Amino acid sequence: MTFTTRGFDLIKDVDVRLTVELGRTDMKLKDVLNLAADSVVVLDRMTDELLDVMVNGKLIARGEVVTQGERFGLRIVELIGQEAAVEEPRRRTKGADQ
Repeated sequence: MTFTTRGFDLIKDVDVRLTVELGRTDMKLKDVLNLAADSVVVLDRMTDELLDVMVNGKLIARGEVVTQGERFGLRIVELIGQEAAVEEPRRRTKGADQ
C-alpha cells in the first residue's frame, strides 16, 4: 500500500483512525446491562482467524496479534485490494491459502 503520486504529499500527514476488530456479537440490552467484572462475552470470530484492520471504518488489511515488549501489536498478513474492500469482509484463518 505504497503511494507514489505527487499529490499524495499534500495529504500524507492527515490523521486517520486505524482500528483492529477482534470480533462481534449481538446482545440484548438487558444482557449488556448485566455485564460485570469477570463477565465473558463470546465473539463470532475463531481464535485462528485473522483480524480485520480498518482505516476510518474501511477494511484495508487483515492481520494477527503479536506482542511488542509489553504491548500488543499487529502483523499485517494480507492487504485488501480496492475491489475486495468493496465486498463484505470475509473471514480468513491464519495461514490459509488465497
